[in-house]
Amino acid sequence: MKIREAREGDAVGIAKVHVDSWRTTYRDIIANTFLEALSYDDRERYWQSLLDRTERTSLLYVAEDDDEEIIGFACGGPEREGNPLYKGEIYAIYVLQEAQRRGIGRQLVTTIVQRLLEQSIESLLIWVLADNASRAFYEALGGQYVTEKPIEIGGVKLREVAYGWTDTRPLVNQSDKKSDGK
Repeated sequence: MKIREAREGDAVGIAKVHVDSWRTTYRDIIANTFLEALSYDDRERYWQSLLDRTERTSLLYVAEDDDEEIIGFACGGPEREGNPLYKGEIYAIYVLQEAQRRGIGRQLVTTIVQRLLEQSIESLLIWVLADNASRAFYEALGGQYVTEKPIEIGGVKLREVAYGWTDTRPLVNQSDKKSDGK
């Protein structure tokens, strides 16, 4: 498995992960009719438009398996709502259900954090649906509950919860220790 920057031709794989992950992660949270109506083509166009931008502020990385198939991705960049404390944000992170619990999500987060640190962005927010079991992942990474807000998806009112890191350097240091076998 390897993590690399997304490139031309990756939109199809990213779209597949995006749609398939929504369908497994949000089952019983978001209406199944909404999830089934998600379109690979629509998501592919969205991700392709992002990849096509010559000047983009967002970072986009993919995780590939040994067969070079995309099994996960993360997108991040500057925080989008002007939060005075948190300057960076992970906009999306998804790993196919069958590839979860292998450290891929942690590596994707660490990669985004490293790139943000290179831009002198040392704090981070990530929003997650309150009913999403993956909240435990962010808590395990040291994310602290910051706030919540309402969101509507598929005509249903839900809650999003923000997790934050005021200093992301320990995330990278933890990852370095794990890769060193410590």
